[in-house]
Amino acid sequence: MNLPEHVIIKEVGPRDGLQNEPEKIPTDHKIEWINRLSETGLKYIEITSFVHPKWIPQLADALDVAKKINKKEGVTYAALVPNMKGLERALEADIDEVSVFMSASETHNKKNINKTIEETYPVLEEVVKEAKKHNKSVRGYVSTVFGCPYEGDIQTQQVLDVSRKLFDMGIDELSLGDTIGVANPKQVEAVLLQIREEFPDQSIALHFHDTRGTALANCLAAMQLGFNTFDAALGGLGGCPYAKGASGNVATDDLLYMLDGMGIQTGIDFDQLLSAAGYIQSQIQKPLPSHQMQIVHHQKGSGKK
Repeated sequence: MNLPEHVIIKEVGPRDGLQNEPEKIPTDHKIEWINRLSETGLKYIEITSFVHPKWIPQLADALDVAKKINKKEGVTYAALVPNMKGLERALEADIDEVSVFMSASETHNKKNINKTIEETYPVLEEVVKEAKKHNKSVRGYVSTVFGCPYEGDIQTQQVLDVSRKLFDMGIDELSLGDTIGVANPKQVEAVLLQIREEFPDQSIALHFHDTRGTALANCLAAMQLGFNTFDAALGGLGGCPYAKGASGNVATDDLLYMLDGMGIQTGIDFDQLLSAAGYIQSQIQKPLPSHQMQIVHHQKGSGKK
């Protein structure tokens, strides 16, 4: 196997993981969870989203969360920013990285952002340029790269067109999302081979959802091509409010277990990560779906350690 020696895991649980949770989680519990994540060795945590609270009520406390966490040196704290109003709040909170987002699918883009793809570009360009003026790094998310709940298959050319626009705006990194978890390893390879013809590997991250149980296999397919940056949510939290049935992100704990076993370095402490998973599980008051947390749950139930 041709595999990278080191993999970067970007934790998106506090934003992508929590945004779909129906029961409101108190702000101080979110802050405590992020503080615990900061102690695991993770170097990147997406902590919240500065979208309008009416769209994602769970993250209405974005400013409070971002201002009150204990920032650890060497960790990048990022947040999703939809427009200039969101950017104002993100800058007030002094986040490290701004994440802008759109879809490769016209229909999903309209449902998610309430704009066409063409209408979205100028809004995001303004955010990217202003964030750069404030010396913030900028990440671009492209959703529905491998399939759309409304349009089905997405042509890779659409993905390339949207990605090119985002890089032209000045983003530093592009995260390619399998929003509804339909991708398979062969498809991942085909898309990434086209992506790398236009953009450097080190500027690409992969964002897989595990709806059909293929997320880890898709991570492996990307790693075998040399890609080494993956978004993940602790415990497999997550989903998409505009893609019914989409389950959580690839679980950080499951991904780390696989990487540790393969001798691939991440800098993350597995035990501390599981401890942080246990904490958020107790707050959402239901079992987390990751395989690792199911093992922990069964061991506790049987009295084993």
